[in-house]
Formats: sequence, structure tokens, C-alpha cells
Amino acid sequence: MSARRNTAVAALAVAALALAGCGGDTTSAAPTPSADVGVSGGPSASPSKSKDRDKDDDESTSPVPNAPAAPPPDPGSLKCPGATVTVSSADDLTRALADAKPGDSIALADGTYTGKFVTTRSGTQSAPIFLCGGSGAILDGGGIKAGYGLYLNGASWWRLVGFTVQNAQKGVVADKSQHSVIQGLTVQNIGDEGIHLRSFSSDNLVVGNTVRDTGKRREKFGEGIYIGSATSNWEKYSQGGPDRSDRNVIRGNSISATTAESVDIKEGTSSGVLVGNVFDGSALTEEGGDSWVDVKGNSWLIQDNRGTHSLLDGFQTHNVADGWGTGNVFKGNTATGVTEYGIALKPVLGNKIACDNKASGGKGLSNVDCA
Repeated sequence: MSARRNTAVAALAVAALALAGCGGDTTSAAPTPSADVGVSGGPSASPSKSKDRDKDDDESTSPVPNAPAAPPPDPGSLKCPGATVTVSSADDLTRALADAKPGDSIALADGTYTGKFVTTRSGTQSAPIFLCGGSGAILDGGGIKAGYGLYLNGASWWRLVGFTVQNAQKGVVADKSQHSVIQGLTVQNIGDEGIHLRSFSSDNLVVGNTVRDTGKRREKFGEGIYIGSATSNWEKYSQGGPDRSDRNVIRGNSISATTAESVDIKEGTSSGVLVGNVFDGSALTEEGGDSWVDVKGNSWLIQDNRGTHSLLDGFQTHNVADGWGTGNVFKGNTATGVTEYGIALKPVLGNKIACDNKASGGKGLSNVDCA
């Protein structure tokens, strides 16, 4: 299924920290956008690339930069400012999402909100839009066979904090969303994938969420967190070229009971960070996936993650499109309960495994030597 030079590495860390709006006063989040939006690792593409691009163009010759040298600093928990509007029904929420403007803070009262919820409104760097609630505020999609529980459709600078999304075909989906934060949600009982960043969604932070019980409609599509799009969907979501959903940070999430990978990082994505997550692959199926993490993008840092129970390997890389699946770095990860390897590079390409990774069970740490 499923080098940028050293000066840029520092910019990545600063951008990801500022992204969460948690430096200092978290109630007045004012993230700084990445200094190099639109410049990232791997074969070139952009949202403006024509659908009629020359299919014979060899994009694999573009240089692949180094993965981030270290994760950005942990921004801590994002705090919601005082509510500008409080909602207590599905109709209230639908209106609030449709009318949202920069600086709004939408508070969800506890209760069940049944429907498929969407917004196309954006905040700004200095005035993001908050949607906040406790775990007892439940967005219920009404069924796992169709629709998104919550959809950011071209909506940027959002802060989604604390509530529950359940009972939809897909849980939370972001298309063309920049500088948004998805934090502390519970996403459960989902037909396909739990959280999906897609269609040039970049510089986002997915942190501290609980994602479980996915793949209820189709095991093959039951990923926990999904970044980018498969090549078969590039025409639909990225105008025929790579879906450059870049520089996203996936941090501190707990992902379990997924029929497919806990995290699927697609070809076309670059320079992201996957750090400090916990995976349980007990529910993986042969149709769904045989590892917790599948990396097909370029120049990702995969660090300090822990996983248990896998059908085959803990972490895998794959090359499914020319120029992709390389430059990824694995550090400090722990894999237990694997059948084959803790980390399997398929193929090796420019991927690197540090010797501080650990694996128990199966055939050992990796199919290649650590360095």
C-alpha cells in the first residue's frame, strides 16, 4: 500500500515550533510560516503544474536534500483562548464553520454532533481559528461508508483541539491546508483512514492524538495517519504531479487497532518529521498492511517511535515512483514483536539507519547494517 544545506535545517525546526503557536502565550498563537515554503526534497512539482505535463520528463534527477537533523522542539500543549462562539448542536456547528473568520474561537459543548462537517474559511498567521472541545464533544459522521467527519477544504491556520471524531468513512481530512494544528483529538471507529493530510497540505502539526479502530469499511484503507497521495491519485489531488504535502510534523500520537499502517507516508512528500509516536499493530491484516510505518517519501526523519506487534516489519521504506523513497533517516526507534526486521529498507537507496534503533524478535534490527 500502502543536501538541503544546513541553514535550511534550522529553518525547518523554527518553522515547525512556531507552527503550533505555542511559543510563550499559547492563547494568541502567531506561528511564523516556513521561510522556504515550496522548496523541499525530492523531484520537483508544484500546485500550478499542468495536468498535461510531459510524462517522459525525468524528475528523479533533482537532488534529494538531507532529512532534518533533529526534530523541532516540542511545542507543548496548545491552549484554547476564550470562546467567541459556543455551539451545542449540529446546525450551530455547521453555521460556525461556514462563518468562521480569523481570530474566532469556536467552543464545542459536550454532546453528539451528527453530520459531515466542513469549512473552507482560513485564519491567518496572527489570528488562527480555533475549534475546541473536550472528548465528550463528539462529531459523529453517521456511518462508516461515506463522507468525512471533519474536512478542512482549502482552509489554513486552524487549531483543532481536544474533541472526538467518529463513525465516518474518513475521520479528519485536510486538503490544501497550511499551518494547521490537529491536537489531542480522539479519532475512532472509522471506515478508512483516521487523519489524512493531502493535496499540498504542508507545514502542519499532528500531535498528541489518539487514533484507533480504523479500516472498518475496507481493511486495505485503514491507516491511522496518512500523509500525501498515492501515485494513482496524483491526477485527482495534485494535478498529475507529486502531492507535495511537505514539512509536516507527526508527533506524540497513540495509534492502535488499525487494519493498515499506523502511519503511511506517501511518495511525493518530503522533509517531514515522525517523532515520539506509539504504535500497536495487533489489528493489522494481510489486506491492510504488514508494518506500522511505510515511508515512500523523501528526507523524512523517523525518530524515537515505539511499536509492538507487527505482521512482518516495524518500519519499511519503498520505492514506488522514480526518485522517491530515499534520503530518510531512522534514529532511536524501538520495535518489539516483529516477524522479520525492526526496520526494512526495500530498497536501501539513500536511506540511513542509526545504531541507536532497537528491535526484538524476528531477524533483528534491519536487513542492512546500521551506521
